[in-house]
Amino acid sequence: MARSRYKFKDSQHPYFMTCTIVHWLPIFSSRYTAKIIMDSLKFLQQEKVKIYVWVVLENHIHLIAQSDNISQDIARFKAFSAKQILAYLTERNAKTLLDQLKYYKKSYKGE
Repeated sequence: MARSRYKFKDSQHPYFMTCTIVHWLPIFSSRYTAKIIMDSLKFLQQEKVKIYVWVVLENHIHLIAQSDNISQDIARFKAFSAKQILAYLTERNAKTLLDQLKYYKKSYKGE
């Protein structure tokens, strides 16, 4: 999931967020990768992040959440989830999808 350029200014209010997969690749079409996201969201809730609602679609996630440091919490969520999904795809030898992610990440970051 791409990095955000947006800043969260008030921790007393919930935020509507959308996290997208680079080049809109359908990473979450597998129930296993979607479960990684759901488990990560449950972990955030245990860490005192208030998640009001969420939806996982095949290539992006919508959620409304609130915490004292929402920017840091969402960054941790995205980093952890991405590592877990990459490990899952590597374990399953999903070479085509991994190659696409690598290619689009380079073009996204201008490498």
